Amino acid sequence: MNQLREFTEEIGETVLENVGRAVGKAQERTPLPVDLLESEDAYLAVFDAPDATSSDVQVQLSGRTVEVRLDRFREPREGFEMLFPGRGLTLDGHVQLPPDAAIDGEDTSATLAENGTLQVRVPKSDDGTTVDVTDESDGTTESDDSE
Repeated sequence: MNQLREFTEEIGETVLENVGRAVGKAQERTPLPVDLLESEDAYLAVFDAPDATSSDVQVQLSGRTVEVRLDRFREPREGFEMLFPGRGLTLDGHVQLPPDAAIDGEDTSATLAENGTLQVRVPKSDDGTTVDVTDESDGTTESDDSE
């Protein structure tokens, strides 16, 4: 009877793991939710960025498009072990700014709030470039110097 219980538990763990992987992969194919707000002099794109840190986030301005990529790396929680990985590790999102918007990369800012939102403020002017992302809590910056 003990072998049957162990076999049943193994099947259950395997099913949970496979379901978790499938859910994670489906989440990776779903774009990050985004709100686009406008003021007189700027646009504000607000993305959901759960469990991300500034080093996980890449923000790219391309034409009038704000593109975001999260490559999340999860540390194990103390006292817990992963039963199944149900959340995607790589998440993408983008938002097209209205036709009257032009991008000035030097004045663009991206802030990752403690509540898991990424706010990208894009002034209404010309140009485009990579954006540094800062953590709201400690002011540290991660930069992509590939340009």
